[in-house]
Amino acid sequence: MNLIENIVIILYLAVLGYLGFVGYKQTKSSADYLIAGGDTHPFVMALSYGATFISTAAIVGFGGVAAWLGNSLLWLTFCNIFIGVFIAFVVLGNPTRKMGIRLNAHTFPELLGRRFNSKFIQMFGGVLITVFMPLYTSAVLIGGTEFLVAYFKVDYHLALLVMSVIVTGYVLAGGLKGVMLTDALQGVIMFVAMVILLVMVFNSVGGVDVGFSKLETVWNETVASLGNVNIKDLKAGSPDFMMKLSMNWGFQGWNKMPVFLSEGWLFVITTITMGVGIGVLAQPQLVVRFMTVKSKNELNRAVLIGGVFIIAMTGIVFIVGALTNVWYYDFNEGKNALQSAGGIGKVIPHFINAAMPKWFAFIFLFALISAAMSTLSSQFHAMGTAIGRDVFEQIAGKHNPNSLLITRVGIIVMIVISVTLAYVFDKQPAIIARSTAIFFALCASIFLPTYFGGLFWRRMTKKGAIASMIVGTVVTTFWLLFVHFQEAKELGLCKMIFGVNTLLTGKVTFVDAMIVALPLSALSAVIVSLMTKPESPALIKKCFED
Repeated sequence: MNLIENIVIILYLAVLGYLGFVGYKQTKSSADYLIAGGDTHPFVMALSYGATFISTAAIVGFGGVAAWLGNSLLWLTFCNIFIGVFIAFVVLGNPTRKMGIRLNAHTFPELLGRRFNSKFIQMFGGVLITVFMPLYTSAVLIGGTEFLVAYFKVDYHLALLVMSVIVTGYVLAGGLKGVMLTDALQGVIMFVAMVILLVMVFNSVGGVDVGFSKLETVWNETVASLGNVNIKDLKAGSPDFMMKLSMNWGFQGWNKMPVFLSEGWLFVITTITMGVGIGVLAQPQLVVRFMTVKSKNELNRAVLIGGVFIIAMTGIVFIVGALTNVWYYDFNEGKNALQSAGGIGKVIPHFINAAMPKWFAFIFLFALISAAMSTLSSQFHAMGTAIGRDVFEQIAGKHNPNSLLITRVGIIVMIVISVTLAYVFDKQPAIIARSTAIFFALCASIFLPTYFGGLFWRRMTKKGAIASMIVGTVVTTFWLLFVHFQEAKELGLCKMIFGVNTLLTGKVTFVDAMIVALPLSALSAVIVSLMTKPESPALIKKCFED
């Protein structure tokens, strides 16, 4: 790197350090550390929500999947805006904020636990976050690290270590105040970089019309040409294997949806679109954002900011991901993006460094680092508070003076676990997008019926909530271990016990776990609640009345 690049990086890290220090100075109580004091500006809140939601898993992971599967992923952008922003902010945001104030709740599991007057629900939620969120965190770490490796030409392990250390510093110091301040800065950087990227990509492929129309030609030349090749003759996980796989799944081109109800259609709609699109409503690190503002007006003002941000992030990166196939075909001897970059997770980092000017690659470096750090900081904060607030305090007593210390220790422990998983999973095909989809679907199946019912249905009972969470956990785990084609095969437990990769066969193995688990979880909540004694009038009054 030249002197200017070194200076800019040092300044960037210095600003992050300063914002973390500001968060540290403003953190005077557990409420400050856990929910940023409850008086966050809507602009900061919206950018923090968006930057936490959109990580390197979206930019690198799903951008690479878009290069593989095409513009069918734009359905996820629609769901992200309509469900992840509009429904989340307008329908769930204010009830969450108000109930959080009434119950003095500072974490998502604590909100659920106090709504139903159940330590078990709070501890169970905290344990689930601790167990499952590292899967998602590792995906974000892999995405950010892959770009650092591509840009700096450094060892993957070294890049992973450096990123983890930097994030650890300001999360431990500033709590949620420091996290949200840095999120806002990083969100601005991400937005600007993505808008510039869209303009430059359209320019590099000859314009909007030329770029999209040429996708048909590239598909026919590089993918459809594999029609007579037997997939068994291709190396598993190789670019040609993945492209042939998409054809076998019913994909017809990068500008088209796969054949209705084909394996590819089920994968795009149930796993990617619905799994992530619905799962966002029950993300612990996002729900807590609603508790950081002081009124409904702040939430309403944040809707437009959040919506525009999500469009710029997911919509642009999915379009860019698909169009990389055109650029590589023109400038890399007729190869598509996967064939040129060498893998799904490598497409976006490789494309930025190969196709874009050096100055833009440097800008995009900060966008990727920002995307990774903004999400990682919130994830580590959520996991740490799950250990300290939701598990440790419930065991040791809520007035234990060491709970914040335990929270910080918990953050360090979860970072170590997440980094370890990032080492292990790095070579898995499409692991970034898959891990993200799995975690989002888990949250929807386990938390969403209890969360939604707790906010809007006074008749819902503690036993109904517990039954819902347990059913969601059991069904999701069973489906991933014994039915869903990718996870069941790779985890190998089904093969070890029953001698087959999956217990079921056919297209049903492409149906995401959430599609099965969420209805059963919701049904369990309703049936058990109606069969059990209503909660006390005093608790209902405390939860719902001003």
